[in-house]
Amino acid sequence: MEKWASSNDKMENNIYSPEYVGQLFERMSATYDRVNHITSFGFSRRWRRQCVRLLELKPGMNVVDFMTGMGEAWPHILEGIGTAGRLTAVDFCPAMIRMAEKQRKQFDRYSIELLVEDALHSSLPDQCADAVVATFGLKTFMKSQIDQFAAEIRRILRPGGTFSLIEVSQPDNILLGAPYIFYLKNVIPHLGKAFLGDPDTYRMLGVYTEKFKNCRLVVDCFKRVGFQVRHVNYFGGCASGLVGRRLE
Repeated sequence: MEKWASSNDKMENNIYSPEYVGQLFERMSATYDRVNHITSFGFSRRWRRQCVRLLELKPGMNVVDFMTGMGEAWPHILEGIGTAGRLTAVDFCPAMIRMAEKQRKQFDRYSIELLVEDALHSSLPDQCADAVVATFGLKTFMKSQIDQFAAEIRRILRPGGTFSLIEVSQPDNILLGAPYIFYLKNVIPHLGKAFLGDPDTYRMLGVYTEKFKNCRLVVDCFKRVGFQVRHVNYFGGCASGLVGRRLE
């Protein structure tokens, strides 16, 4: 029994390994934004905008966008910081960064730097950012990795700096939560098959969401490293977020 449990834990941890997650997003890179938009009925873009607006960005700020994907949050960030600001976009998946490079051509007036790096231990200098944002990447971390991520955000934020995170979540209301998880795990894979020919790849998004639950469960990870932080619900808990400020 103990041997089986150990093996099960090993398999569980494997889906959070950088290698596994990187390969997953490598396969999804060409279709990820389109499938996300369709399967969320357009809400993914609205939620990104709401997440960024909670930062109350000002012209000239330096912002780090962790797990930037294809740069889906950039329009909202750049609207806030303007041409005087600087955006550093970080993603450890080379395919996603290649897609983001194409996106950057639309924003040639702005200062945007792309880094192929792990959000858990980047090369960014201490206290280099006024604000940090991360959209829809938190669910791919296990608890110990979320602790690391909280510490990394604190390291690169200046005192008084802010962060805003958002993640697809499992609503607390069972009347909404159970059908929503069923949709994520059973309907979206069929759409993934239609676009990618691979239902298992998109099925993992539902698996990660079911295991992650919601951002309320990781509030303490951020409080422990010195953040003032609050939990945010979007659309009845179908997405949830954290907004925080570095205290010192």
